[in-house]
Amino acid sequence: MSRPGDAQRGSGRAVAGARSTGAGFGRVLVTVYGVLAFAALGRSSYELATKFTEAPVAYSLSALAALVYVVATVALALGAAPVWRRVAWAAVGVEAVGVLAVGSASLVSRDVFGESTVWSLYGQGYGYVPLVLPFVGLWWLWRTRGPAAHGPRGSDPADGSEETTA
Repeated sequence: MSRPGDAQRGSGRAVAGARSTGAGFGRVLVTVYGVLAFAALGRSSYELATKFTEAPVAYSLSALAALVYVVATVALALGAAPVWRRVAWAAVGVEAVGVLAVGSASLVSRDVFGESTVWSLYGQGYGYVPLVLPFVGLWWLWRTRGPAAHGPRGSDPADGSEETTA
């Protein structure tokens, strides 16, 4: 005999009690990710199509950033499902590491990549949004985790992690 929730564990549907990453403040976060994805995708597409030979590493990094932003946008929008939450954690984690690594390298040597990237100087060309956004995203993923993440003590209404019913 199956237990409640067994059918949902293997599916892409949300497990009872998990909060959607695309609702409430998450809508604003998904919108900001979407705008950044659009900007980075436009920039990198133009650079790859017209100037790739001038700075292939820089333009490839901008394309990687765009891909990460697109994946993060979709995963955060669909984040109530466990598989999409894992994808969101991975994408936002890669984004955080990428902006810190590329930002640090470009701070040490301004010419390290030949040209600037989306993540150069910690996203200075984008108002430092690329520096702040992954940490807001990681915080949001942590904040909206389901009750299973709370261990044997269960959820704590004081931290906003109580189970919700539809």
